[in-house]
Amino acid sequence: MASPAAPPPAPPHDLITTASALDALVEEVCSADAYAIDTEFHRERTYFPQLALIQIEVNDVIHLVDPLAIDPTAMRPMFESDALAILHAARQDLEVLEHATGAPPRRVFDTQLAAGFLGYSSPSLSSLLEGELGVRAPKADRLTDWLRRPLTDRQLVYAAADVANLRALHAKQTAELEQRGRIGWVAEATAEMVAEPRGPRDPSEAWRRIKEVRHLRGADLAVAQELAAWRERRAQDLDLTPRYVLADLALVGLAVARPTQLDDLKDIRGVDQRSLRHVADDLFATIAGAAGNKPRRDAGSVVSELPAAMRPAVPLVTAWVAQLSRELSIDPAIIATRSDLEAFLRDDPDARLGTGWRAELVGIPLRRLVSGEVAMAFDGQRGLVIEERSGRSAEERGTPP
Repeated sequence: MASPAAPPPAPPHDLITTASALDALVEEVCSADAYAIDTEFHRERTYFPQLALIQIEVNDVIHLVDPLAIDPTAMRPMFESDALAILHAARQDLEVLEHATGAPPRRVFDTQLAAGFLGYSSPSLSSLLEGELGVRAPKADRLTDWLRRPLTDRQLVYAAADVANLRALHAKQTAELEQRGRIGWVAEATAEMVAEPRGPRDPSEAWRRIKEVRHLRGADLAVAQELAAWRERRAQDLDLTPRYVLADLALVGLAVARPTQLDDLKDIRGVDQRSLRHVADDLFATIAGAAGNKPRRDAGSVVSELPAAMRPAVPLVTAWVAQLSRELSIDPAIIATRSDLEAFLRDDPDARLGTGWRAELVGIPLRRLVSGEVAMAFDGQRGLVIEERSGRSAEERGTPP
Protein backbone atom coordinates (compact mmCIF):
# COMPACT_ATOMS: atom_id res chain seq x y z
CA MET A 1 0.00 0.00 0.00
CA ALA A 2 1.45 3.34 -1.09
CA SER A 3 2.18 5.85 1.62
CA PRO A 4 0.30 9.18 1.49
CA ALA A 5 1.97 11.81 -0.66
CA ALA A 6 3.82 14.47 1.28
CA PRO A 7 2.18 17.89 1.23
CA PRO A 8 3.79 20.47 -1.07
CA PRO A 9 6.24 22.79 0.66
CA ALA A 10 4.60 25.76 2.34
CA PRO A 11 5.32 29.17 0.88
CA PRO A 12 7.79 31.03 3.13
CA HIS A 13 5.88 32.29 6.15
CA ASP A 14 6.18 33.16 9.79
CA LEU A 15 3.76 32.48 12.63
CA ILE A 16 3.00 35.60 14.66
CA THR A 17 2.23 34.91 18.31
CA THR A 18 3.54 38.03 20.08
CA ALA A 19 2.14 41.55 20.33
CA SER A 20 5.43 43.12 19.23
CA ALA A 21 5.55 41.05 16.03
CA LEU A 22 1.93 41.92 15.28
CA ASP A 23 2.61 45.64 15.80
CA ALA A 24 5.50 45.43 13.31
CA LEU A 25 3.25 43.71 10.77
CA VAL A 26 0.52 46.32 11.19
CA GLU A 27 3.04 49.09 10.61
CA GLU A 28 4.33 47.35 7.47
CA VAL A 29 0.85 46.86 6.04
CA CYS A 30 -0.16 50.47 6.75
CA SER A 31 2.74 51.69 4.61
CA ALA A 32 2.08 49.21 1.76
CA ASP A 33 -0.08 49.78 -1.31
CA ALA A 34 -1.84 46.42 -1.02
CA TYR A 35 -1.87 43.19 0.92
CA ALA A 36 -3.62 39.82 0.63
CA ILE A 37 -5.67 38.54 3.55
CA ASP A 38 -7.76 35.49 4.44
CA THR A 39 -9.17 33.98 7.63
CA GLU A 40 -9.89 30.57 9.08
CA PHE A 41 -12.78 30.35 11.52
CA HIS A 42 -15.48 28.11 12.97
CA ARG A 43 -19.14 28.83 13.64
CA GLU A 44 -20.86 25.44 13.65
CA ARG A 45 -22.25 25.85 17.17
CA THR A 46 -21.63 29.51 17.93
CA TYR A 47 -23.66 32.57 17.02
CA PHE A 48 -20.57 34.64 16.28
CA PRO A 49 -17.65 33.35 14.19
CA GLN A 50 -14.69 32.01 16.18
CA LEU A 51 -11.60 33.41 14.54
CA ALA A 52 -8.80 30.82 14.46
CA LEU A 53 -6.14 32.21 12.09
CA ILE A 54 -5.46 35.29 9.93
CA GLN A 55 -3.24 34.93 6.87
CA ILE A 56 -1.59 38.05 5.44
CA GLU A 57 0.79 38.40 2.50
CA VAL A 58 2.57 41.72 2.14
CA ASN A 59 5.80 42.59 0.33
CA ASP A 60 6.14 38.93 -0.77
CA VAL A 61 6.18 37.55 2.78
CA ILE A 62 3.35 35.53 4.32
CA HIS A 63 2.46 36.06 7.97
CA LEU A 64 0.10 33.75 9.88
CA VAL A 65 -1.40 35.62 12.84
CA ASP A 66 -2.60 33.47 15.73
CA PRO A 67 -5.58 35.27 17.34
CA LEU A 68 -5.67 32.67 20.11
CA ALA A 69 -2.24 33.88 21.28
CA ILE A 70 -2.56 37.66 20.74
CA ASP A 71 -5.34 40.24 20.68
CA PRO A 72 -6.41 40.79 17.02
CA THR A 73 -7.92 44.21 17.80
CA ALA A 74 -4.39 45.58 17.37
CA MET A 75 -4.90 45.03 13.62
CA ARG A 76 -7.60 47.66 13.35
CA PRO A 77 -5.25 50.49 12.24
CA MET A 78 -4.20 48.53 9.18
CA PHE A 79 -7.84 47.93 8.21
CA GLU A 80 -8.52 51.65 8.52
CA SER A 81 -5.44 52.57 6.45
CA ASP A 82 -5.27 53.30 2.71
CA ALA A 83 -3.73 49.89 1.96
CA LEU A 84 -5.90 47.79 -0.36
CA ALA A 85 -7.06 44.47 1.16
CA ILE A 86 -7.25 41.72 -1.47
CA LEU A 87 -9.55 38.82 -0.53
CA HIS A 88 -11.38 35.98 -2.23
CA ALA A 89 -15.12 35.61 -1.51
CA ALA A 90 -14.86 38.45 0.97
CA ARG A 91 -18.32 38.57 2.59
CA GLN A 92 -17.67 36.12 5.41
CA ASP A 93 -14.13 37.35 6.00
CA LEU A 94 -15.37 40.92 6.36
CA GLU A 95 -17.87 39.79 8.99
CA VAL A 96 -15.24 37.76 10.83
CA LEU A 97 -12.68 40.58 10.82
CA GLU A 98 -15.21 43.20 11.88
CA HIS A 99 -16.35 41.04 14.80
CA ALA A 100 -12.78 40.28 15.88
CA THR A 101 -11.23 43.74 15.48
CA GLY A 102 -14.12 46.20 15.45
CA ALA A 103 -13.65 47.26 11.82
CA PRO A 104 -13.45 45.53 8.43
CA PRO A 105 -10.86 46.61 5.85
CA ARG A 106 -11.79 50.03 4.45
CA ARG A 107 -10.51 49.40 0.92
CA VAL A 108 -11.34 46.00 -0.55
CA PHE A 109 -10.82 44.03 -3.76
CA ASP A 110 -12.65 40.70 -4.01
CA THR A 111 -11.11 38.37 -6.60
CA GLN A 112 -14.26 36.24 -6.75
CA LEU A 113 -16.46 39.26 -7.38
CA ALA A 114 -14.03 40.58 -9.99
CA ALA A 115 -14.03 37.17 -11.69
CA GLY A 116 -17.78 37.54 -12.23
CA PHE A 117 -17.04 40.48 -14.54
CA LEU A 118 -14.58 38.31 -16.48
CA GLY A 119 -16.83 35.39 -17.34
CA TYR A 120 -16.64 33.25 -14.19
CA SER A 121 -19.61 32.27 -12.03
CA SER A 122 -18.71 32.30 -8.29
CA PRO A 123 -15.42 30.39 -8.82
CA SER A 124 -13.48 28.79 -5.98
CA LEU A 125 -10.04 30.21 -5.30
CA SER A 126 -8.35 27.01 -6.49
CA SER A 127 -10.19 26.99 -9.84
CA LEU A 128 -9.51 30.70 -10.34
CA LEU A 129 -5.79 30.36 -9.58
CA GLU A 130 -5.49 27.43 -11.94
CA GLY A 131 -7.51 29.10 -14.69
CA GLU A 132 -5.85 32.52 -14.51
CA LEU A 133 -2.33 31.85 -13.22
CA GLY A 134 -1.80 28.14 -13.86
CA VAL A 135 -1.20 27.62 -10.15
CA ARG A 136 -2.45 24.46 -8.46
CA ALA A 137 -3.30 25.09 -4.80
CA PRO A 138 -2.97 22.35 -2.17
CA LYS A 139 -6.15 20.44 -1.39
CA ALA A 140 -8.16 21.70 1.54
CA ASP A 141 -9.23 19.48 4.42
CA ARG A 142 -12.78 20.68 5.12
CA LEU A 143 -12.89 18.92 8.47
CA THR A 144 -9.68 20.32 9.90
CA ASP A 145 -9.89 21.89 13.37
CA TRP A 146 -8.38 25.35 13.09
CA LEU A 147 -8.87 26.06 16.80
CA ARG A 148 -6.64 23.19 17.87
CA ARG A 149 -3.04 23.97 18.78
CA PRO A 150 -0.38 23.41 17.65
CA LEU A 151 -1.35 23.75 14.00
CA THR A 152 0.01 20.97 11.78
CA ASP A 153 2.37 21.42 8.86
CA ARG A 154 -0.47 20.46 6.53
CA GLN A 155 -2.67 23.21 7.96
CA LEU A 156 0.11 25.76 7.62
CA VAL A 157 0.66 24.76 3.97
CA TYR A 158 -2.99 25.25 3.17
CA ALA A 159 -3.32 28.49 5.16
CA ALA A 160 -0.25 30.09 3.58
CA ALA A 161 -1.29 29.01 0.07
CA ASP A 162 -4.61 30.84 0.45
CA VAL A 163 -2.88 34.23 0.22
CA ALA A 164 0.31 33.34 -1.65
CA ASN A 165 -1.00 34.30 -5.10
CA LEU A 166 -3.81 36.74 -4.39
CA ARG A 167 -1.82 39.87 -5.26
CA ALA A 168 -0.68 38.34 -8.56
CA LEU A 169 -4.29 37.39 -9.30
CA HIS A 170 -5.41 40.92 -8.45
CA ALA A 171 -2.84 42.39 -10.86
CA LYS A 172 -3.97 40.13 -13.71
CA GLN A 173 -7.66 40.76 -13.09
CA THR A 174 -7.14 44.51 -12.84
CA ALA A 175 -5.34 44.58 -16.19
CA GLU A 176 -8.17 42.60 -17.85
CA LEU A 177 -10.87 44.75 -16.24
CA GLU A 178 -9.17 47.95 -17.37
CA GLN A 179 -8.82 46.56 -20.88
CA ARG A 180 -12.58 45.83 -20.96
CA GLY A 181 -13.50 49.13 -19.33
CA ARG A 182 -15.05 47.44 -16.30
CA ILE A 183 -12.86 48.51 -13.40
CA GLY A 184 -15.43 51.12 -12.38
CA TRP A 185 -18.20 48.51 -12.45
CA VAL A 186 -16.22 46.30 -10.09
CA ALA A 187 -15.62 49.24 -7.77
CA GLU A 188 -19.38 49.92 -7.60
CA ALA A 189 -20.21 46.27 -6.97
CA THR A 190 -17.53 46.07 -4.28
CA ALA A 191 -18.89 49.17 -2.55
CA GLU A 192 -22.35 47.54 -2.51
CA MET A 193 -20.92 44.42 -0.88
CA VAL A 194 -18.90 46.31 1.72
CA ALA A 195 -21.98 48.37 2.65
CA GLU A 196 -24.12 45.27 3.29
CA PRO A 197 -25.21 44.89 6.95
CA ARG A 198 -23.12 42.51 9.02
CA GLY A 199 -23.04 41.38 12.60
CA PRO A 200 -25.93 40.37 14.89
CA ARG A 201 -29.25 39.93 13.13
CA ASP A 202 -32.33 41.92 14.10
CA PRO A 203 -34.30 39.68 16.52
CA SER A 204 -37.62 41.07 15.25
CA GLU A 205 -36.79 39.67 11.80
CA ALA A 206 -35.67 36.22 12.99
CA TRP A 207 -39.03 34.55 12.28
CA ARG A 208 -38.61 35.07 8.54
CA ARG A 209 -35.83 32.44 8.43
CA ILE A 210 -37.99 29.67 9.95
CA LYS A 211 -39.70 27.75 7.16
CA GLU A 212 -42.42 26.18 9.34
CA VAL A 213 -43.56 29.59 10.65
CA ARG A 214 -44.80 30.58 7.20
CA HIS A 215 -47.75 28.19 7.56
CA LEU A 216 -49.00 29.74 10.82
CA ARG A 217 -51.79 32.29 11.11
CA GLY A 218 -53.29 34.59 13.71
CA ALA A 219 -52.21 34.18 17.32
CA ASP A 220 -50.00 31.19 16.45
CA LEU A 221 -47.99 33.36 14.07
CA ALA A 222 -47.79 36.26 16.55
CA VAL A 223 -46.44 33.97 19.28
CA ALA A 224 -43.97 32.33 16.89
CA GLN A 225 -42.62 35.75 15.90
CA GLU A 226 -42.00 36.72 19.52
CA LEU A 227 -40.49 33.33 20.35
CA ALA A 228 -38.13 33.67 17.39
CA ALA A 229 -37.05 37.10 18.65
CA TRP A 230 -36.58 35.69 22.18
CA ARG A 231 -34.49 32.81 20.80
CA GLU A 232 -32.34 35.17 18.70
CA ARG A 233 -31.57 37.42 21.68
CA ARG A 234 -30.73 34.42 23.85
CA ALA A 235 -28.52 32.96 21.11
CA GLN A 236 -26.59 36.23 20.95
CA ASP A 237 -26.22 36.38 24.74
CA LEU A 238 -24.99 32.77 24.95
CA ASP A 239 -23.04 32.87 21.65
CA LEU A 240 -24.89 29.81 20.41
CA THR A 241 -26.46 28.96 17.08
CA PRO A 242 -30.22 29.66 17.54
CA ARG A 243 -31.19 26.04 16.87
CA TYR A 244 -29.09 24.98 19.88
CA VAL A 245 -31.15 27.32 22.05
CA LEU A 246 -34.46 26.04 20.69
CA ALA A 247 -35.10 23.88 17.64
CA ASP A 248 -37.32 25.28 14.88
CA LEU A 249 -39.80 22.44 15.36
CA ALA A 250 -39.94 23.09 19.10
CA LEU A 251 -40.48 26.82 18.52
CA VAL A 252 -43.47 26.17 16.28
CA GLY A 253 -44.83 23.60 18.73
CA LEU A 254 -44.63 26.11 21.59
CA ALA A 255 -46.34 28.77 19.48
CA VAL A 256 -49.28 26.48 18.74
CA ALA A 257 -49.59 24.82 22.17
CA ARG A 258 -48.86 28.00 24.17
CA PRO A 259 -47.92 26.21 27.42
CA THR A 260 -48.19 27.95 30.81
CA GLN A 261 -46.27 25.54 33.06
CA LEU A 262 -43.36 23.11 32.95
CA ASP A 263 -45.51 19.98 32.80
CA ASP A 264 -47.02 21.23 29.54
CA LEU A 265 -43.62 21.05 27.81
CA LYS A 266 -43.27 17.27 27.90
CA ASP A 267 -45.88 16.76 25.19
CA ILE A 268 -44.41 19.27 22.73
CA ARG A 269 -42.25 17.70 20.06
CA GLY A 270 -38.63 18.80 19.98
CA VAL A 271 -38.68 20.53 23.35
CA ASP A 272 -35.92 19.68 25.86
CA GLN A 273 -37.44 20.43 29.26
CA ARG A 274 -34.08 20.38 31.03
CA SER A 275 -32.53 23.06 28.83
CA LEU A 276 -35.54 25.35 29.26
CA ARG A 277 -36.21 24.81 32.96
CA HIS A 278 -34.11 27.77 34.15
CA VAL A 279 -35.67 30.15 31.59
CA ALA A 280 -39.21 28.78 31.75
CA ASP A 281 -40.71 31.85 33.42
CA ASP A 282 -39.26 34.13 30.75
CA LEU A 283 -40.45 31.76 28.03
CA PHE A 284 -44.00 31.54 29.38
CA ALA A 285 -44.14 35.33 29.80
CA THR A 286 -43.08 35.78 26.17
CA ILE A 287 -45.79 33.39 25.01
CA ALA A 288 -48.50 34.97 27.15
CA GLY A 289 -47.53 38.50 26.14
CA ALA A 290 -47.61 37.69 22.42
CA ALA A 291 -50.86 35.70 22.34
CA GLY A 292 -52.96 38.86 22.04
CA ASN A 293 -50.75 40.55 19.44
CA LYS A 294 -51.52 40.93 15.78
CA PRO A 295 -48.90 39.11 13.70
CA ARG A 296 -46.44 41.14 11.65
CA ARG A 297 -46.60 40.51 7.96
CA ASP A 298 -43.68 39.65 5.73
CA ALA A 299 -42.26 42.74 4.06
CA GLY A 300 -42.74 41.01 0.74
CA SER A 301 -46.53 41.09 1.16
CA VAL A 302 -46.65 44.89 1.41
CA VAL A 303 -44.39 45.59 -1.54
CA SER A 304 -46.38 46.81 -4.53
CA GLU A 305 -47.08 43.98 -6.91
CA LEU A 306 -45.87 43.94 -10.47
CA PRO A 307 -48.53 45.53 -12.69
CA ALA A 308 -50.41 42.91 -14.69
CA ALA A 309 -49.36 44.56 -17.95
CA MET A 310 -45.70 44.07 -17.02
CA ARG A 311 -45.85 40.38 -16.09
CA PRO A 312 -45.44 39.06 -19.65
CA ALA A 313 -42.28 41.14 -19.96
CA VAL A 314 -40.45 39.37 -17.12
CA PRO A 315 -39.49 36.11 -18.89
CA LEU A 316 -38.63 38.06 -22.02
CA VAL A 317 -36.27 40.53 -20.35
CA THR A 318 -34.84 37.71 -18.21
CA ALA A 319 -33.88 35.89 -21.41
CA TRP A 320 -32.41 39.12 -22.81
CA VAL A 321 -30.28 39.66 -19.68
CA ALA A 322 -29.06 36.04 -19.87
CA GLN A 323 -28.07 36.60 -23.49
CA LEU A 324 -26.40 39.92 -22.60
CA SER A 325 -24.37 38.23 -19.86
CA ARG A 326 -23.11 35.63 -22.32
CA GLU A 327 -22.17 38.27 -24.88
CA LEU A 328 -20.29 40.33 -22.30
CA SER A 329 -18.89 37.36 -20.33
CA ILE A 330 -20.35 38.62 -17.05
CA ASP A 331 -22.02 36.43 -14.44
CA PRO A 332 -25.80 37.00 -14.95
CA ALA A 333 -26.36 37.07 -11.18
CA ILE A 334 -24.15 40.16 -11.02
CA ILE A 335 -25.95 41.98 -13.83
CA ALA A 336 -29.53 41.40 -12.70
CA THR A 337 -31.49 38.72 -10.90
CA ARG A 338 -35.19 38.10 -11.57
CA SER A 339 -35.94 40.03 -8.36
CA ASP A 340 -33.89 42.97 -9.68
CA LEU A 341 -35.89 42.97 -12.92
CA GLU A 342 -39.24 42.80 -11.13
CA ALA A 343 -38.25 45.58 -8.73
CA PHE A 344 -37.26 47.77 -11.68
CA LEU A 345 -40.46 47.02 -13.64
CA ARG A 346 -42.65 47.97 -10.68
CA ASP A 347 -40.73 51.25 -10.22
CA ASP A 348 -39.21 50.31 -6.88
CA PRO A 349 -37.14 53.38 -5.87
CA ASP A 350 -34.42 51.10 -4.45
CA ALA A 351 -34.13 48.95 -7.59
CA ARG A 352 -30.47 48.18 -8.35
CA LEU A 353 -31.07 48.65 -12.08
CA GLY A 354 -31.96 52.29 -11.52
CA THR A 355 -28.46 53.54 -10.75
CA GLY A 356 -24.82 53.12 -11.69
CA TRP A 357 -23.40 50.72 -14.23
CA ARG A 358 -26.48 48.47 -14.13
CA ALA A 359 -28.68 51.38 -15.19
CA GLU A 360 -26.36 52.11 -18.09
CA LEU A 361 -26.18 48.49 -19.18
CA VAL A 362 -29.72 47.26 -18.45
CA GLY A 363 -31.94 49.84 -16.76
CA ILE A 364 -31.96 52.52 -19.47
CA PRO A 365 -32.67 50.07 -22.34
CA LEU A 366 -35.45 48.45 -20.29
CA ARG A 367 -36.94 51.83 -19.39
CA ARG A 368 -37.12 52.70 -23.08
CA LEU A 369 -38.57 49.27 -23.81
CA VAL A 370 -41.44 49.45 -21.30
CA SER A 371 -42.23 53.04 -22.29
CA GLY A 372 -42.69 51.96 -25.91
CA GLU A 373 -39.76 53.94 -27.32
CA VAL A 374 -38.04 50.78 -28.56
CA ALA A 375 -39.08 47.19 -29.21
CA MET A 376 -37.57 43.76 -28.63
CA ALA A 377 -37.21 41.44 -31.59
CA PHE A 378 -35.62 38.10 -32.37
CA ASP A 379 -32.82 38.06 -34.89
CA GLY A 380 -31.77 34.66 -36.24
CA GLN A 381 -28.09 35.55 -35.95
CA ARG A 382 -27.95 37.87 -32.94
CA GLY A 383 -30.81 36.47 -30.86
CA LEU A 384 -32.91 38.96 -28.87
CA VAL A 385 -32.27 42.58 -29.83
CA ILE A 386 -33.67 45.89 -28.65
CA GLU A 387 -34.21 48.20 -31.62
CA GLU A 388 -36.04 51.34 -32.62
CA ARG A 389 -39.76 50.89 -33.24
CA SER A 390 -41.26 51.45 -36.66
CA GLY A 391 -44.42 52.85 -35.06
CA ARG A 392 -46.56 50.72 -37.36
CA SER A 393 -48.70 47.74 -36.43
CA ALA A 394 -48.42 44.34 -38.11
CA GLU A 395 -51.60 45.07 -40.09
CA GLU A 396 -50.17 48.35 -41.35
CA ARG A 397 -47.01 46.54 -42.46
CA GLY A 398 -49.10 43.97 -44.30
CA THR A 399 -47.86 41.04 -42.16
CA PRO A 400 -49.86 38.65 -39.96
CA PRO A 401 -50.17 39.88 -36.33
